[in-house]
Amino acid sequence: MICSLELLELLIASRIHLKLHFTCQRILFLKPSCVLDVITWPVEAFVKRKFIIFIKKCLLWKVGEDLCWGSGPALMPPDQHLDVDMLALADAVLQAVDLGLLKTLSVRGKPPCFGGDEVQPACECVHGPDHVILRAASLLIIKSLEIKFQSCASANEIKVDLQSFMSELLTFLKPHLQPSLQSHNPCEWISRVFIEQDDDMLEAAKASLGIYLKLTRQCKATEGLTQEKEMWNHHTHKYGYNPHCIFLFLLKNIGFDSSVLLDFLISSETCFLEYFVRYLKLLQKDWASFFTICKYFDVTELKDSINICGCSSSLVQDRSSNQTELSLWAALGSHRNAHASVPWASNASGPLNQPVMSKEPHVTLQAAAGLSPPQASQSLVDYDSSDDSEVEVTDQHSTNSKQTSLQQEAKKKFQDTVRTGPDEKELSMEPQSRPLVPEQSNINIPFSVDCDISKVGISYRTLKCFQELQGAIYRLQKKNLFPYNATALLKLLKHTESIYNESMNSL
Repeated sequence: MICSLELLELLIASRIHLKLHFTCQRILFLKPSCVLDVITWPVEAFVKRKFIIFIKKCLLWKVGEDLCWGSGPALMPPDQHLDVDMLALADAVLQAVDLGLLKTLSVRGKPPCFGGDEVQPACECVHGPDHVILRAASLLIIKSLEIKFQSCASANEIKVDLQSFMSELLTFLKPHLQPSLQSHNPCEWISRVFIEQDDDMLEAAKASLGIYLKLTRQCKATEGLTQEKEMWNHHTHKYGYNPHCIFLFLLKNIGFDSSVLLDFLISSETCFLEYFVRYLKLLQKDWASFFTICKYFDVTELKDSINICGCSSSLVQDRSSNQTELSLWAALGSHRNAHASVPWASNASGPLNQPVMSKEPHVTLQAAAGLSPPQASQSLVDYDSSDDSEVEVTDQHSTNSKQTSLQQEAKKKFQDTVRTGPDEKELSMEPQSRPLVPEQSNINIPFSVDCDISKVGISYRTLKCFQELQGAIYRLQKKNLFPYNATALLKLLKHTESIYNESMNSL
């Protein structure tokens, strides 16, 4: 069985990388159900894993990446059957999922062992989920939906299929993600599932963005109806494919570190460049929705910060909580129908859930709304493990203090090289009409919280990350060190910054 799978992999790899077109290379796509049926057979778990990973690579068109190196032969005729074959495979996957494919997957992981697979009886071991299977199954569904919707002309059909399959996927993932997605934004599922595999995470984010854009184009006829727009916003959040939420969760996972985004842009192993350009174009057209979602991210982080610091119970009973609630929601600039636009915000418990309409201008959003929990957000790639490690024993700390100081000094030099320099003034084409963050907050919070709270909101952190990324790309490109011409990307980043400044000036 494994030999047959390897033969199929070689045939498809030759089709992708050698640009050969033979009927034998289409065996999988002509009879995809035969391969999918193997996953439902009572075979070993590792066999199911290999088959599901193979199908995932076929949908991503990445079969044989580790077998073939270099570019394929030029001037070869295009693959005329590619679109038809990919659609046939996507339809077969969705049919299998509809028949209960996810229920046949063994998601329970096994402990990693050295020199064997047995655990001593005296050793207690907690079995976690098999994240490889979770990632592969998630990508199978989201990529199959994207491929199918490319040839679908009915918006209602897209919504029905999206609701059905995304509900099944979220139900499948829910028991294996702790804390559960029930109390969080459903759009967080991509960041939670793919936190250990950045290339798959970006593929899933790009696929969900493609679905959103396709459905947006189909629903343009109902843009004028307020009720339809509310239902549309509710649908994107409920079934976990809102592009703004997905992107913000990605930035939170990397700690709004522009150097990570720069690595993604330079690397040829991910699809981040294509995804980032498409998202920036959407962001400029849909800035109002992005800004509204940022406000609810800020409110959610504020509530979590208060709960972590142990102040939530006293705030509910204290009279000052009402004043705090009024001032915070006034600063956040609540909109009518805001909870209809972002339904997951209404699920949060506590006194911050009930919006208060305010006629005062929106002021100090970044100063008051962007409160983050004291715990650092989970990093996508552990670049600074020495800085984030737990406190060590006293004697170990004295031994490693010199090494840590050297690492911090090197990190500081790197940041100075990327973020500052003589070319920084040249990057800014026009002076900012106002600072991104006001020096003083106009909101008086009648209680003190003894925990680390950030001074800026998530919209400010996002734009600051974009500014740092823009500066780093500009300096590298000026020295001919960037691998491709990034002029168009720089224009998108600069335009996004201008939109942000205009929105701040209008508040």
